Amino acid sequence: MRVLKVIAEGLTTSFRYPHFMQGVQPTFDMPPPATIYGLICSVIGKWVTPVDLQFAYHFTFNAKKENEIEHTHILSGSSGKLKNSGLPKVLEGNINPFKRHLLFFPRLMLYLNRPEWEAAFKSPRYAVALGRSQDLLTFTRVSTLTLERTDHAYLEATLLPYELGLRASRGVAVLMPRFLDYVRNRQPAFARYIMLTSRIRTAELLRFASDPAQQYWIDPESADANGDKLGLVFQSFVD
Repeated sequence: MRVLKVIAEGLTTSFRYPHFMQGVQPTFDMPPPATIYGLICSVIGKWVTPVDLQFAYHFTFNAKKENEIEHTHILSGSSGKLKNSGLPKVLEGNINPFKRHLLFFPRLMLYLNRPEWEAAFKSPRYAVALGRSQDLLTFTRVSTLTLERTDHAYLEATLLPYELGLRASRGVAVLMPRFLDYVRNRQPAFARYIMLTSRIRTAELLRFASDPAQQYWIDPESADANGDKLGLVFQSFVD
């Protein structure tokens, strides 16, 4: 399988829980699929079709801070006139401080089933950010790679489909935004995943006698761990 492999690094990032609006904004420890889709679109310069687009990633960071102070401007409709100008006042609001959780020195190793996008990732159309608009990234490597197929690998620092994650006996279950449909006024779609931060060998995954034999894509360039290479679990943005 020929894929595009991109390594991106930055100083900070934050992946806000979508239903936390005020007071505190905790971060996921890994980017949601919708964030990966936004990254891809900023590189290509347009909303790409999510159909048949698949991704896998390996994501790490060096440290986490849980008390960064930011401000938001909460606006609402208003009436009357502005002072000293006589102009109509249409909006008013207050500055609300809140705590945001930050991840420092993120590193994303992204795999896409679009090797033909290599030139685009070497010259992105827009500034590339992961998380907030100020969380800029640098692509330190963009290349194509031929993955290999094997029956044993290790998985780590990645996002697993919920059903597969249940067999891992470790990780954190999360509900993440999977895709934002910009054609339908940013209509969100959510899905359950398992954030797998520690390493697990595929031989350790829970299996049943009726399960068929499993094969995994691996990165042949990845570090070797007792004969295993980094396994990649590709996922989609839409069904």
